[in-house]
Amino acid sequence: MKVLVLGSGVVGVTSAYYLARQGHEVTVVDRQPSPAMETSYGNAGQVSFGFSSPWAAPGIPQKAVKWMFQEHAPLKIQPRMDPTMARFMMQMFENCNAKRYAINKERMVRIAEYSRACINALRSDTGIGYEDRQRGLLQLFRDDSQVDAVAKDMQVLEQCGVRHRLLDATEITKVEPALSRVPGKFVGGLHLPDDQTGDCHLFTTRLASYCRDHLDVTFRFDTDIQRIKRQGDRIEGVITSAGELKADSYVVCLGSYSPFLVKDLDIRLPIYPVKGYSLTVPVIDDGGAPQSTVMDETYKVAISRFDDRIRVGGTAELASYDLSLLEKRRATIAMVVSDVFPEGGDIEKAEFWTGLRPMTPDSTPIIGGTKYSNLWLNTGHGTLGWTMSCGSAHLLADLMSHRQPAIDPKGLDVARYTA
Repeated sequence: MKVLVLGSGVVGVTSAYYLARQGHEVTVVDRQPSPAMETSYGNAGQVSFGFSSPWAAPGIPQKAVKWMFQEHAPLKIQPRMDPTMARFMMQMFENCNAKRYAINKERMVRIAEYSRACINALRSDTGIGYEDRQRGLLQLFRDDSQVDAVAKDMQVLEQCGVRHRLLDATEITKVEPALSRVPGKFVGGLHLPDDQTGDCHLFTTRLASYCRDHLDVTFRFDTDIQRIKRQGDRIEGVITSAGELKADSYVVCLGSYSPFLVKDLDIRLPIYPVKGYSLTVPVIDDGGAPQSTVMDETYKVAISRFDDRIRVGGTAELASYDLSLLEKRRATIAMVVSDVFPEGGDIEKAEFWTGLRPMTPDSTPIIGGTKYSNLWLNTGHGTLGWTMSCGSAHLLADLMSHRQPAIDPKGLDVARYTA
C-alpha cells in the first residue's frame, strides 16, 4: 500500500517508520527543509511516560484565574477576539472534573506506557542515539499540598503498573545530587524511574535518515501542503506546491495545523496551539546540573539533561499562532532553572526558542480513522508528542494494516468528539 504521511515532526516520522516496517511504500511531505523543524525542534527533552497527565484537571479553572495575576505562572492567556480559543477553553473546562480526568488520564497512560516499550525496541532495532538517558523523571514539590494532590495520580499509576516512588526531601538528592546545593527548597518529589530524556530533534532527524537509508521511505521537503481532494468517501490526492500527490492512504500528522487541512472535509478537530518556550543552556558544572529530568510542579517547568546542555521547557500560553519570542516568558523559565540548579549552566549563553503544541481539550491525542476510508489521523499530542509518538505510530500502523493492535484503541479516535 502506498501511504502519504503529511508532516515530518516526531509523530510524522515515527508513523513513517512503523508503516514502512510493515511493508508499506511511504512518502513523507513537509513544508520545512528538513525533519523536526517546528514543535519537535526545541521541546523540553523529556520522554515522560509516567508523567502523562491531562492539563484539564479539577481546580484548573480556579487556578487559571489566579495565574492571570502572577508574574511566573505556568499558564498565560493573551486576550484576543478569537472564537476558536474561547471554544477550546470551554471544552477544556468541561473536562476539569474528577470523572473526566480519570478517563483522560487512563487513555494517556495507556498510550504512553505502550510508547515506552516501542521506543525501547526502536532504539535497539535501529541503533540510533540522541543524547538519550534512561534515568527517570523526578517531579519536585515545593509544599505539602502538592504532595497531597499527587495521591490520585499515584493511584492511576498503580493501576497501570507504572513504577513510582514518593520521596522525601533527603531522598530526592540521591536521585538528583545537585539538589543538595539548594537545601530547604523542596519538601519531596515523585520519582518515575522508567522515564527517559533526550534531544527530540536529534531523535527525529536520525530516525528519518534511518527510514530513508534502510526502509526506502521518500521525503519531500520544501513542499507546501495546500488542500486534500476527495471523491465520495475516499481521498483522491493532496494538492501541494509541487503538484498533486497520490497514494492509497493518507495520514495527517500536522500538529497544530491539522484542523486547517481537514476543515473542508467536514472534519472538526478541536486542536488549539498552546505555545511553549524553551532554553538550551550550556553545562558549566556537571555536579551542579541535572542528571536526568526534573519537573518543578509549582511552575510546570521541565529541566532535562543532554550530554553537555540543559534543556528547560515550560509555560503554556494561549496566543493563537503567534510565534514571537517574549522576553517575559524567557524570564520565567530562566528563573526556574537558576533557582533549582543555580551552578549547573551558563544562562547568559542560552538559546531561546518557542513552538506550538497541538492540544486537545482532554489532552489525549487523536489517533485512528475518519469517515473517509483512506484518511487517517495521528495528531493532537499536546505537550507529550515525543512521549507518545512511538506508541501512537505503532498503533496507527497496526490499524491501517488491519492487524490486531497491542493496546485498545477505544476512545482515541476523532469519534469521541462527535458522539
